[in-house]
Amino acid sequence: MHPDLQQLIQLQEVDSSADRARRRLAELPAAEEALKARAAERAAAVAGVKERIAAAQAERRELEKELAMLQARLSKFKGQLMEVKTNKEYQAMQKETAGAEQDIRSHEDRLLDHMEAAESLAAELKSAETALKAEQAEIAREEQALDAERVAIDRDLQQAALARSETVARVSPEALAIFERVAHGRKGLAVAEARDGLCTVCHVRLRPQVFNEVRRNDAINQCDSCTRILYFKVLKGAEGC
Repeated sequence: MHPDLQQLIQLQEVDSSADRARRRLAELPAAEEALKARAAERAAAVAGVKERIAAAQAERRELEKELAMLQARLSKFKGQLMEVKTNKEYQAMQKETAGAEQDIRSHEDRLLDHMEAAESLAAELKSAETALKAEQAEIAREEQALDAERVAIDRDLQQAALARSETVARVSPEALAIFERVAHGRKGLAVAEARDGLCTVCHVRLRPQVFNEVRRNDAINQCDSCTRILYFKVLKGAEGC
């Protein structure tokens, strides 16, 4: 294989690997934000249950105040009942007493409902807090993994930069100029394999003469369509055929 062609293939591999690493590095902030959003969602769920508990407790305290007032009112009615002098007054006081007793029963029933709801909310809060704790632990593990990945990517990019410098030093200026020009116009992809008479990147069929020249791998040949530098991959065991 032509020395420049061999080095350009290697250079393309280095550049493509570095490009993938940079794209992944650019994705990491979004991944970290997604983790924060997950944590915030779980925390909001816990806060929501706590708010409902606080509202229920406030409502229960209000009911208890009303019940105490009703009980005091009933006690007053019963005291007044002993002091009435006419049958009409007695009947009116009995009506007031019955109404107060009915209101008390209603409030007591509502308080029982609140007690049952409080037990349910307490269980819901415990479940939400358990889920939050588990999610926080998982998020912490994923954040550590992202941090480790960022360190690894930075290391890979440093190694890729070194490998690129070393490879570039082995390429002739003319071949490197072709590579850089094509890479600039083709989103970094300057080298392509030719297979079955086609450029495997743009998928345009090569002229038979061009494909035969590419198969020899002894010169810098470019695709007539996309201008990428072409090479032919020789299958193992076929070199001597």
